[in-house]
Amino acid sequence: MASSSGTKNDAGPPRTLSRGMTRTGTRLVDLPNEDNAAVDSELVPSSLASIAPILRVANEIQNENPRVAYLCRFHAFEKAHLMDPSSSGRGVRQFKTYLLHRLEKEEEEAVHILGRSDPKEILLFYQQFYEKNIKEGEYTKKPEEMAKVCQIATVLYEVLKTVVPGSQIDPQTKRIAEDVGRKRDRYAHYNILPLYAVGVKPAIMELPEIKAALNALCNVDNLPKPRIHLTDIGPDDNVAVPMGRVQPVNDILDWLSSIFGFQKGNVANQREHLILLLANIDVRRGNTGDYTQLADATVRQLLEKIFKNYISWCNYLHCKSYLRCPPNSDKQQLELIYIALYLLIWGEASNIRFMPECLCYIFHNMANEVHGILFSNAHPVSGDNYLNEARDEEYFLRNVITPIYDVLHKRVNQVSSGRKKPKTNFVEVRTFLHLYRNFDRMWMFFILAFQAMLIVAWSPLGTIAAFFDADVFRSVLSVFITSAFLNFLQATLDIVLSFNAWKSLKITQVVRYLLKFVVAAFWVVVLPFCYFSSVQSPTVLVRFFSSWAGDWSNHSLYSYAIAIYLLPNILASVLFVLPPLRRCMERSNLRTITLLMWWAQVSMSSIH
Repeated sequence: MASSSGTKNDAGPPRTLSRGMTRTGTRLVDLPNEDNAAVDSELVPSSLASIAPILRVANEIQNENPRVAYLCRFHAFEKAHLMDPSSSGRGVRQFKTYLLHRLEKEEEEAVHILGRSDPKEILLFYQQFYEKNIKEGEYTKKPEEMAKVCQIATVLYEVLKTVVPGSQIDPQTKRIAEDVGRKRDRYAHYNILPLYAVGVKPAIMELPEIKAALNALCNVDNLPKPRIHLTDIGPDDNVAVPMGRVQPVNDILDWLSSIFGFQKGNVANQREHLILLLANIDVRRGNTGDYTQLADATVRQLLEKIFKNYISWCNYLHCKSYLRCPPNSDKQQLELIYIALYLLIWGEASNIRFMPECLCYIFHNMANEVHGILFSNAHPVSGDNYLNEARDEEYFLRNVITPIYDVLHKRVNQVSSGRKKPKTNFVEVRTFLHLYRNFDRMWMFFILAFQAMLIVAWSPLGTIAAFFDADVFRSVLSVFITSAFLNFLQATLDIVLSFNAWKSLKITQVVRYLLKFVVAAFWVVVLPFCYFSSVQSPTVLVRFFSSWAGDWSNHSLYSYAIAIYLLPNILASVLFVLPPLRRCMERSNLRTITLLMWWAQVSMSSIH
């Protein structure tokens, strides 16, 4: 190889297997100290920034294989010459001159180690580098180390394709390149935080809040490690990890991903999301303590914010929340596990995330599994021991999200297939009867008050004092019969005016309509019968209340019927004026209380 000055119009180096060079558009300048191994990438002009990774790889492998390092620098020189043939960019001519002199020197000094030719040398080194650093590296190396070796392997394959003709690249090498590409994507930089950045860490990673959040997520030493069972890890179909190998995890999200099978891209995104959320809350709280540890109040605040809807869902269904932290456990670690689990579910749920109740149900069951893995080691349904088997990264999507999505897709197609299936539980029926149905409470109050006032007004006394007369009071009690008829009318209108929407209603809703109608019809028959059968009973207002605890046989059958008839309304009124009692009963799982709350729901809604 020879070097000399030339003009801007001289041709660049030819792409030949001899790696020879001709005169290029460069001139002699004062060269830096060539003993500095990192000088290549540091001298790269801004207009040639894309070749910096190639020179960085050459520096990394210089001691291991100088000949392959020389081939990388030669490829960088060729690429620089193609990007700026006339060397017109700032500092380009000086850089190319320096790199040309170094290549002239290394062409003679760098000898072949693995093969007799450059193609054979780089092929064997590429395969050797993969076997040594990448094949099982994800089970032994840290994420930042894997990001670095995958970047080196990617550059090596780029150089390999310029040295070795495409027809001479064997299938084994191509499969290695595909496996490197898959692993490189796992450790690629996402969004804002370059967690696995190669070289000097960006300034954002030096912030104390970021460090504290990252340290908290990396607290996984006490978690049971998932085990790998016959999982292929290399490009060969016959290469597999031995039985019982432990899957290494770097943080809480990696652990959850291994247990439940979340996708690596989702894990990386939610990791950054969670770190930024924790750091932001820590800053807003004005934490002045030790930033090397995350404050418990920061995690608790984020937990309450994220699971507010889940707690409401549990209260609505009368089920116990699975956000459990047993005594003597690492509370902060458990809370971070629950938060990370919900974020991972949300990130992978696709359109299912628009069904928040479904997300709560999925998290509810998976949080119970997490508790079983950490503390009981027994499955809540089958009772079998958890195997802690590492899942593939599409396990959750394939076995949880896809079946739910298929059901939704099938439901949509049943509408589109031509069969009439309404999507709403409301069908408009135009009638003046809506005036009563929609304002039934007001109409019932007016009608019953008018009936009572009419009876008192037409009594012999004609004043409010007549209300205490036995005969007048007995007549006033007939307002409950009128109330039963009005409730029967309301139940009938509910069925008639909503009948066209029954095809889209749940069976429980239909049963509720029918049950309301049957109960209303029952009181329409029972109350008049009891009233006329007790018309001769000497019942007065004072005796009715003063002897309530006395001899029950002195009361008429109609009095007992009224008491039973009013029970749901009395319960609804008590719950309305005492909200704490109502909330306590709503959280109860007792079947009797649940039935009472369901029965009083209609009356409560009418009061509201």
